[in-house]
Parts: sequence; structure tokens; C-alpha cells
Amino acid sequence: QVQLVESGGGLVQAGGSLRLSCVASGRTASTVFMAWIRQAPGKEREFVASISWIDRTIAYADSWKGRFTISRDNAKSTVYLQMNSLQPEDTAVYYCAAGPVAISARPADYDFWGQGTQVTVSS
Repeated sequence: QVQLVESGGGLVQAGGSLRLSCVASGRTASTVFMAWIRQAPGKEREFVASISWIDRTIAYADSWKGRFTISRDNAKSTVYLQMNSLQPEDTAVYYCAAGPVAISARPADYDFWGQGTQVTVSS
């Protein structure tokens, strides 16, 4: 079992930045990719970005490429999401997830999920 704990969310004005963190514990060796996935009220889950624990493989959804940056620190078992130029439409609960053995942008492919951290962007 893998436990994931997100932090770093909060309230920010449009144009501002936040950095989210996800600390993984448990049998993290059983997973290959970590992902950030968000869900706004009344909307489906949206893939944001993913990163491999093993190599430099990184994937972004086109909508966020250039504004969001995913990174990791294996020694700390932590994955980060740097979010810049935030807009009100970025308001959502952001989840950390883990699981696939191959890169995937499908939320259903991820087996383990954190509780999420709320990001609210005001206009």
C-alpha cells in the first residue's frame, strides 16, 4: 500500500504562483509514475502532469504546459507541482496519484490517491 499526502494549496490571486508537494510513503517501489490530477466542482478529473520515479520521463497535458512544472526528489519521496500564472479556472482540488507501469494521462490508471489539496484562485 502507498500513502500520499498533499500540501501547499491555498488561496492566491490571479497571476500568482503556488507549489504543491506530495509526500509518498509505504511501498513506493511498487509504483513507477506519479501524477497530479485535479477536479473542479461539477467537472471530471483532469490530468495535469506525471513523472517517473525511475527516469526523466515527464508528461504534461497541453493545456498546462509552460505554466506548470512537475519535479521530484527521490531521497525525500516527494513530488512537486510548481504552478505559475494561475487563473480562476485553475481552482480545483489537486490530487497526487501513483501507480502505472507505463506513462498514462488517464486518472483511472492510477491506483493510489492522496486526500487532495484545495487551490483557489481569485480574480
